[in-house]
Amino acid sequence: MLTYDIENRGKTPAYIFLYENIKNDIERGFIKPGEKLPSKRSFATHLRLSVTTIQNAYYQLISEGYIYSRPNSGYYAAAIEPVSRPKTKKFAAKEPPAENKTEYFADFCDNNINTALFPFSLWSKSMREVLSESGEKALKKIPNTGAAELRKSISDHLYRFRGMNVEPERIIIGAGAEYLYGLLVKLLGKDKIYALEDPGYGKIGKIYNIEDVKVRYIPLDKSGVSCLELEKQGADIVHISPSHHFPTGIVTPIKRRWELLGWALEKEGRYIIEDDYDSEFRFTGRPLPTVESIDKHGRVIYINTFSKTISPSLRISYMALPEKLFEKYQTELGFYSCAVSSIEQYTLAKFISKGYFERHINRMRKFYKTLRDSIIKSISESLLSDMAVILEEDAGLHFILKLDTKESEREIIRRVREKGVNITCLSEYCQTPYKGENPMLVINYSGVQGGETEIKKAIEVLSSAVMPGNKTLKS
Repeated sequence: MLTYDIENRGKTPAYIFLYENIKNDIERGFIKPGEKLPSKRSFATHLRLSVTTIQNAYYQLISEGYIYSRPNSGYYAAAIEPVSRPKTKKFAAKEPPAENKTEYFADFCDNNINTALFPFSLWSKSMREVLSESGEKALKKIPNTGAAELRKSISDHLYRFRGMNVEPERIIIGAGAEYLYGLLVKLLGKDKIYALEDPGYGKIGKIYNIEDVKVRYIPLDKSGVSCLELEKQGADIVHISPSHHFPTGIVTPIKRRWELLGWALEKEGRYIIEDDYDSEFRFTGRPLPTVESIDKHGRVIYINTFSKTISPSLRISYMALPEKLFEKYQTELGFYSCAVSSIEQYTLAKFISKGYFERHINRMRKFYKTLRDSIIKSISESLLSDMAVILEEDAGLHFILKLDTKESEREIIRRVREKGVNITCLSEYCQTPYKGENPMLVINYSGVQGGETEIKKAIEVLSSAVMPGNKTLKS
């Protein structure tokens, strides 16, 4: 009779514990193919379990093909090829890279937002209203471009906040910006040359490479992407973030924006993809006009997401296509279904139309401005104050810390990570060798947790890393 130590199963339900043990014995060959298993009643008596527990374990094993039953005969082990256990053990014992185990008390690389700011009550209220008012409509299939209500809400928001006249009919809802990048490659063509900013956000290049298109990295000057470089590289499509470049923080001035539009008009099939990923977070003055808003010839594709403003897990992004491209999209890609839950779309539409989104943005902007000011204040009071210059701090959720030191970026980063502070540098985002003489650290503070004490401690760690031996803040 099979015997298993039921008493030492911990919190595992008895039927699962029994199922797993019998399955393992069959896989190892301890229970031979065709071997009869105990009857449910005798097995229950032997293990002091209920017949129902034995029955549930047997049913699970039958459903997975480990055992089979014969009418009026009983249960038998199926012929299963034994599992190679050494490989499994080797895989299970494999240690992850040491850096993955590190816990940081301050993380200036994390680009997630502070989840404590999520408007739970207003979001819940919006969802309840959707479910009570829309009823079955919220469960029905929506257009391939997304729910009309959400596209209308986004159109209205873009007009009020960004001065853009984008008809709802030209807006397409997608499950994250990455999903939209893939759609654009299918729409614009894999025979095109796609130009990306260098330095830049690495994931964009990875997505284009996965899509098997030709990618060219364009070095930035003080105004952003150079049109001369675009011509030199033979680019057809350029992907830019003109309102606040990551990671340099560069804002593309209006003169360069007109030049880029002129470049796009010189040849049929050229387009500008304007990635407006964190335009909501500008701390001085009005939000900058988009390139799309000055485009009169339909050469700009505008992309934005709610990942930075509401939650990364929401996975709702959108793009506004020029009219000609939108018609092509419907003709060639109109069979694609919208990949975003209709209930979430209706909820977000109400969240925006009721004014909750604008209120939430204002609250987040105030919070992050306070956080940024706290970090800058800590830097000014530290030993870094005489050797650090802060660049592009007025927009977005990161800034650049330029250091006047002979210490290498790599050594500074190694030292601070050893002390529990995660940080990165500008050169890590470059595809071509970084030619700058000074270390340029990227201070991404959107995911920083903790208060003023933790921030001061993190800056103190950074100070001691830049100037070894100095471990105290200025009084």
